Amino acid sequence: MTDMSYVDGNMLDGPLRELFAVDLSAATGRCASCGAVGPMAGLHVYSHAPGLVARCPACTGVMLRLVRAPDRAWLDVRGSTYLEVPMPFDQPHPGPL
Repeated sequence: MTDMSYVDGNMLDGPLRELFAVDLSAATGRCASCGAVGPMAGLHVYSHAPGLVARCPACTGVMLRLVRAPDRAWLDVRGSTYLEVPMPFDQPHPGPL
């Protein structure tokens, strides 16, 4: 492998902050268990656990877990192969990473 220039993960702060500042209920997700694709707003969310558990409406596989504490949050999306987030056209594109 050639020596490639890189910056540390702090560079992701701006682009990720921009990404998560949008309404994720409009995002589309793909279930890692069955491959079903649909809006995040269509997930079945269970709130009687220590956090929120969102399950695929097709196969009931867990796609997302969110646990919130007063000073931090844990987000687990390993049950999703991707989240496609619509971005407003009026926001500048940050450029390639």
